[in-house]
Amino acid sequence: MAGGVVNLRAARKARERAEKRARGDENAAKFGRTKAQKAREAAEAARARDTLDAHRREDE
Repeated sequence: MAGGVVNLRAARKARERAEKRARGDENAAKFGRTKAQKAREAAEAARARDTLDAHRREDE
């Protein structure tokens, strides 16, 4: 008989943690953005909003 005593509960929990980590990594690759990407997109949106506001007509 090879190996020693294995705690089945700990083995199950370790396997489930590994599966969750793999699923999370897949989702991060599909949907995730880095902090720098989010900041750049926010800056671009703010710049576009400011440009649009600068060209707004004052009819009152």
